Amino acid sequence: MLFHLGGLYSALYFLAMLATITYKSQVFSYPHNCLVLDLALLLLMGVLEAARLYLGTKGNLTEAEVPLAASLAFTAGSGLLSVHFLLRQTVVLWMDSVLSATLLVLHGLEAGLQVVVIADFIR
Repeated sequence: MLFHLGGLYSALYFLAMLATITYKSQVFSYPHNCLVLDLALLLLMGVLEAARLYLGTKGNLTEAEVPLAASLAFTAGSGLLSVHFLLRQTVVLWMDSVLSATLLVLHGLEAGLQVVVIADFIR
């Protein structure tokens, strides 16, 4: 259930961040190279999220450790990108902080559950 909630929030996060980056590029003086970097990192994050959710669901349904471990690694990568959008973006709005902090909490919960499930599958 947490994967589905995390997946739904990840999709909403992607769309909201795309909208806020578009807004910030129109309202604030946003350097072109930073805009391209933020959009590329957001796209990378979307790809990581899709792979993470697919592997996590597959590993959970087949009770296999390897897909869950790969999903856990993608969770860490996606978490690092969330930290970038939380702290290191060119222009960070209050909404960016709330969205990224919520995503980090969900990633933390999912990572903890993935570790517990992997340990249970190994046993």
